[in-house]
Amino acid sequence: MNFKIAGTGSATPQLAVSNADLARFVETDDEWVTSRTGISTRHVLSTETLTELAVSAARRALAAAGLAAGELDLIIGATTKHDYQVPSLACVVQGELGVAGAPAFDVNFGCTGFIGALDVASQYFATGRASAALIICAEALTRYVDWTDRATCVLFGDGAAAVVLTPGDSLRAVCLHAQGNPAPLHALAPSGNSPYDQHPAQHPCIEMNGREVFKFAVTNMCNDLADVLAQAKLRPADIDYFLVHQANKRIIEAARERLAQPAEKFPTNIERYGNTSAVSVPLLLDELVRAGTITPGSLLACAAFGAGLISGAMVLKWEGQTL
Repeated sequence: MNFKIAGTGSATPQLAVSNADLARFVETDDEWVTSRTGISTRHVLSTETLTELAVSAARRALAAAGLAAGELDLIIGATTKHDYQVPSLACVVQGELGVAGAPAFDVNFGCTGFIGALDVASQYFATGRASAALIICAEALTRYVDWTDRATCVLFGDGAAAVVLTPGDSLRAVCLHAQGNPAPLHALAPSGNSPYDQHPAQHPCIEMNGREVFKFAVTNMCNDLADVLAQAKLRPADIDYFLVHQANKRIIEAARERLAQPAEKFPTNIERYGNTSAVSVPLLLDELVRAGTITPGSLLACAAFGAGLISGAMVLKWEGQTL
């Protein structure tokens, strides 16, 4: 037994921060940011909590799927950091939705979280242990950047996106790969106040080697897409839309050129949201479904990459409704 995505939903903070807004306190300008990243604005948490966004996205996905929260028998959260260290995002959302009993846990695949969570959920469907699942991706990386570092603070945005899975035959191929190497992209855990800890206080902000991440991203995204296309016995030309991690417009363009595909097959929203980590692919998916761009029968190739270093890709045939 396989799954289909029966409903999608998303939510972003009300506050939109432009490149000009950032230029008021960090040495940058719109041309510098846009030319290097493709980002014009990003949404940043201010009065909302990430939990509120996650619950809103989950409820929209449930409504689109026509399911009540009580019908869920699995909840998986995909996040690097949320409002709590413990419990998990999935458990917090489960409580807000009023779902009792369904297993709820988080996975941390970094920016590859959506693909990783779907892969985990597929095993529950394959073994008959789930028939209705909720995947929630929620990230608030603007809380963990150094707002004096223009190389990183301009990149990230906050948000949440969710999908509801029910039995179907959407999943055609998937791959996940890891190259354990935290150096190019990481954020250290915050230190406590143990009187026995002899390590220096840690700097919990995101640190990134942009050049190394760029090379990893382009190479692995193309390799992963080639992998899943071969598994599904498809060519790039057979895919209707490539939904790839919205980290940097240059990375997306480099991958598109290597695959020799037209720009219209690589939709983007990075210009409006920035890099939302695990949220970026399902956020883009929700927008395209609600716009009527993705319709029943559409072939989708998803790909993402991130801290770990982790990368992954997936081929889906859209069986959900057009909203």
